[in-house]
This record gives sequence, C-alpha cells and structure tokens, in this order.
Amino acid sequence: MLAELLAALGPAGCLTGDRVAEAARSDASRSGQTLPLALLRPSSVAEVSAALEICHRHGQPVVPQGGMTGLAGGANPRSDDVALSLARFAGVEEIDPDAGTMLLRAGTVLERAQEVAAEAGFLLPIDLGARGSCQIGGNIATNAGGLRVIRHGMTRDNLLGIEAVLADGRVVSSLGRMVKNNTGYDLRHLFCGSEGSLGVITRAVIRLRPLPEARQTALCALSSYRAVLTLLDMARKTLTVSAFEAMWQDYFAFNQQIARLSLFANPPPFAVILEAEGAGLEPLLEQAFEAGVIDDALVAQSQTDARRFWEVREGHAMETALPGLINLDISLPVARLDDFAQACRAGLRARFPDAHVSFYGHVGDSNLHVAVALADNAEDGGHEVDRIAYDLVRGFGGSISAEHGIGTLKRDWLGHSRSPVELAVMRQIKAALDPKGILNPGKLLPA
Repeated sequence: MLAELLAALGPAGCLTGDRVAEAARSDASRSGQTLPLALLRPSSVAEVSAALEICHRHGQPVVPQGGMTGLAGGANPRSDDVALSLARFAGVEEIDPDAGTMLLRAGTVLERAQEVAAEAGFLLPIDLGARGSCQIGGNIATNAGGLRVIRHGMTRDNLLGIEAVLADGRVVSSLGRMVKNNTGYDLRHLFCGSEGSLGVITRAVIRLRPLPEARQTALCALSSYRAVLTLLDMARKTLTVSAFEAMWQDYFAFNQQIARLSLFANPPPFAVILEAEGAGLEPLLEQAFEAGVIDDALVAQSQTDARRFWEVREGHAMETALPGLINLDISLPVARLDDFAQACRAGLRARFPDAHVSFYGHVGDSNLHVAVALADNAEDGGHEVDRIAYDLVRGFGGSISAEHGIGTLKRDWLGHSRSPVELAVMRQIKAALDPKGILNPGKLLPA
C-alpha cells in the first residue's frame, strides 16, 4: 500500500519514518500520543482522489489534518493510521467581484485568504484567533466559529459551495457561486462540521462581504450579568456590532495580571469588549453610563489600544501560566450563561478546591468558554471536569460544543446534546458515504 501511495504522490507527497514531522502527532489540544504510519501531502484534487482510492481498497484508515489548531483531538492519528494534509494544495483560485465570492483551496491559511480578499476590496468574514495557522479546509470541516459570529455567522453561514473527495476516491463537486440554489439535498452542509468523517474537503466557495467602515472598540466595566445583557440589547439596536466579548471577573483579573496590564485597576464583576463598525459607539457608552448599565469604559484611541484589550480576552499566556489547562467550549441560551457559570464554578470547586476556574465567551452568540487548571495530584481530573460541566450543560438544555467540534475529547459526551435518533441518523449517513469506516475513525461518533 505504501509503495502504491509513493508511486501516486511522489516522495514529496508520501512521507514515512523520520520524515513524518512531530506536528502530525497532535492538534493544539496536545492530546495526541503517536505519529501516523505515513503522512500524505497531495498537491492536487487528482492526487487526493488517488490516495483515497488506494487507502479504501486496502481498508487503510485515513485521518485528515488541517492547520492542527483544533482543541478536540479531531486530527490526532493512531500509530496505524495514515494522516492526510492539504498544506501543499493551497491558494486562492478566483475572486468574483460581481458575485462577491472567493474560490479557494482547502490548504489555504485563513489569514492569507483574508489578505487576498482585502486586497480585492472585500472582507472574508470568517475570523478566529488561530487565523495565522488554521486552514480553510479545517475551518469548514469543524464549522469554525470565532470572534465575529455575532456579525457574520459561523463558517457554515458563509459557505456557498464545496468540493470533497469521498472515501473511495470519487470527487463530489458542488462549487456553486449562488446564494439561492434550491435543488434538493445541500451537500455543502453535509460536509461542513463533519470533521473529516464523510470526505476530504478540497476546495470551497466562500461568500465575501464589503470591507467594513473603521471599527471602534471599547472595554466596558459592568457590575452584573443583567447589565451585560442590557448593554448587548442597547448595542444591537443602535450599532453595527462586530464583536461582543464578555469576561467574568476571575478570567479578566487573571489575564490582565499575566499580560502585565492594568486596564481596570479593580477588576469588575464583568468586562466586555464591544466592537462596532462605523460611528456611534461613544454616544452609546454615554447613554449606558447615564442609565447605570456600565460603571466605566475605555475607548481605544489606536489599534495598539484595541490590541491590548484583545490580548486580555484571547488569553494566550494562560497556556504557559497554567500547564495542563482544560478549555471547555459550550453553548447555552444567552440568558442562562451566568447561571451556568455559577453552578459550574461551584461544582468544580467542590470537587477540586484548589483549581483555577474562570469564564469568558462570545456572549452575543451564546458561546461560553470554561478555563480549568487542576492541581498536579488530581487523578483522572479531566474526565471529572468534563462530567461536572457536561452534566450541567445537559440540564440547562445546551450544547457540549459551540465551535470546537467533537473529535475524541467530546465524543463520549455527544449524547448529552444529541438524541438517540439523531445519533442513529448520523451513523446511517456515515455508513452510506464511508462503508468501510476508513475516514477519521474513532472521531465524532460514540462507539
């Protein structure tokens, strides 16, 4: 089989032994333990097709890999798996200024696609913190969310067309450029969010937006979650909101400290980054202050000021400051996010009294992140953290994954958010498109 793959893809497209880089071991969750049997790096759709046909014929499991920025273990291989990366199949093929669309290859790094769109006078609306490393194929396969879902929606909402290679090597091409296409089953949405379990995404058509007016950014201090919701309502009614990010006091205080910033000397119960396109931000803040909704606000006077706000929100330094950090990603009705945070904090602290527990999220689109770091002696701590949090999510009627996907780390909890009938339908779809079960086995669907 390896000889066939080498013949089909060439030495640059079929790496084995010590030519397989350590980066193929795990995504950003650092939960992967082993290198794959081989790393395939096809440079065309035809090569992806040939590789999958060979693997299908031999019953060889294949794990698609993008930029490896995921946090759910969805791209982690086993030692007898073949990993498949589309890093060599990258680039923007076309921008249609009349339709406002972009045709691009799956291996294209998101930030590069954003730059090409901007050069043509457009905004590529998908945006997330890992923009410099993540790839479009992975964004689609996981239906990535990110920072501006409140304005432009998830990846799925910006996807017009898709091309994918099935497990047996057949190519499904549905690269429509139209917003309206009412011709039966919509295959783009079948592959979007499938985490490489139904096919390998090779190309896509993304809907572009006009470049926004200059963004204004403010960091607001609030004394209650009710005030957070009131500010969100006021902003939606009067502004073009592009981001609304809330940090609970524990998260804001910790990240402000490790970033060596003093934005609010006394960390408030809630800190909100409010970003809007165009004018009107400062009048809204004045109105909110007079109404007692906000207690204080800092308005960015430069990109540097705004970057300082976002540095605290993105919290990249937490990974170094808190080794073994567990980052949960859940979704609940917006009105219940603080109720969940209080219950989750109490449940985790009752079980792990010395744990770091903090909360932040994209409140405008009902997404809450839970950051947990346990003491070194907490045995089987990760499973217990999951159980406590996801049991609460089920009780609140929420989703165990808002934007990170399922992978392996959330696979066994999927039944907390999906019914037995839904899971059965998913398995039927999987069996129809991948009857040998070679695509990303052991991911997404519980055994």
